[in-house]
Amino acid sequence: MRLCDQVLDLARWAPSGDNSQPWRFEIRSNFEIFIHGYDTRDHCVYDLDGWASQLAHGALLETLTLAATRFGHRARSSIASEDPRGHIVYKVVLETDPTVVEDPLVSVIPERVVQRRPMGSKRMLAEHRLALEHAVQPYSVIWLDSWSARAAMASLNARNAHIRLTIPEAFAVHKAVIAWNCETSEDRLPAASLGADPILLGIMQWVMASWERQSFFNHYLGGTVMPRLLLDFLPGILCSAHFAILGPSEPRSTVDRIAAGRAVQRFWLTATRLKLQVQPSYTPLVFARYAREHRHFTRVEQAHGTAREIARRLDEMLGSGEAIRTVFLGRIGPARAVKGRSLRLPLDRLMVTTTRESPTAS
Repeated sequence: MRLCDQVLDLARWAPSGDNSQPWRFEIRSNFEIFIHGYDTRDHCVYDLDGWASQLAHGALLETLTLAATRFGHRARSSIASEDPRGHIVYKVVLETDPTVVEDPLVSVIPERVVQRRPMGSKRMLAEHRLALEHAVQPYSVIWLDSWSARAAMASLNARNAHIRLTIPEAFAVHKAVIAWNCETSEDRLPAASLGADPILLGIMQWVMASWERQSFFNHYLGGTVMPRLLLDFLPGILCSAHFAILGPSEPRSTVDRIAAGRAVQRFWLTATRLKLQVQPSYTPLVFARYAREHRHFTRVEQAHGTAREIARRLDEMLGSGEAIRTVFLGRIGPARAVKGRSLRLPLDRLMVTTTRESPTAS
C-alpha cells in the first residue's frame, strides 16, 4: 500500500456530522493529496453556512496529521481553493522527517466512538481535566460538572430536541441519515447506535415513516416526551460533566473553523486514550446562532422562539462573551460498551480522479 493510502486509511476515521463524511481524496502523488471538502448546507438544517462540515474538515486534517506520524512523516496542509458553494480544496504534502515519532493519539483513532447512552456520573480526575485542557490549546474548556450544571445542560438539550423533533426540516435529515435494523453503517447512523431501547426504536421507526405521522404523533400523543427524556435529559444527568470548547475569539473564517475542528478532535482522541467517552451536543449552538442572527430556518414559528430561548440559556450558563466563542458542546464520562457504531466508507469509495466529482462519487 502506498504511503498516501496508509495515511488516508487512518484519517478516514475522523468524525463528521451524522457520519456524512463530507470529503473525497484526490491523489496527486505518493506525497501530495488534494482533499475535496464539501458541506451539506443545502439539505441539512444543522449545517448552517457549512460550519459543521468545516469543523469536520478540521477534524479530518488533524487526524491525517496524526496518522502521518505513524509512518515517519509530517503533514503540511493549506487551503488551495474555496468557492461560495462550499467546495474547499485542501492541499496536503507529506514530508519525510527522521525525527518524527508516532503520536500517542494515533493508536486510538479507530477506537473513538460516540456514546449516546448514560455513562455514569463518576467525577473526572483532575489530571484528566488537565490533559484535555492541554490537548485543545490555544482553545479553552469550560466544565459543567455539578449536579445543578448537568441538570441545566440536560434540560437545555431536551428543550433543543423539541426543535429537532417538531420541524419538518430536521425530520428530512433524520429520515435520510438513520439506517434502521442494523448495528453498523458505513455512511449513516445505525439505529442501534442511537441510545434507544428496542421498544422505543420500533416506535421511532414507525412514527418516522412520514412527516404527517410524526406531526400527528407529536401534536396529539405527546410524541416528543419519551425520546427527549430517554435520549437527552437522563443521559445529560448521567455523565461526569458537560463541556464547552471555546476559541480565542468568535470563529469568523474558514481557517478559524478548521482550527476548531482540529482542537475538537484532539480533545476527543485524548478522552478516548483516557478511557473516557464523549457525546457531542452541537445543535444548540446551531439554533442559538440562527436566533442571534435572526435567520429563518423553519416554517414552524414556535421553533424560532425556542431557539431564542436556547441562545439566552447558553448565555446564562457560559456567559454571553463565552457563548459566541464556543465551537463545540458535549458531555463526557467513563467508557462503557457501545452497542452499534458508525463505520466509514472504504478508502476506494472515497477516492476521486477529477475535481468535478462530487461527494457521492464512488
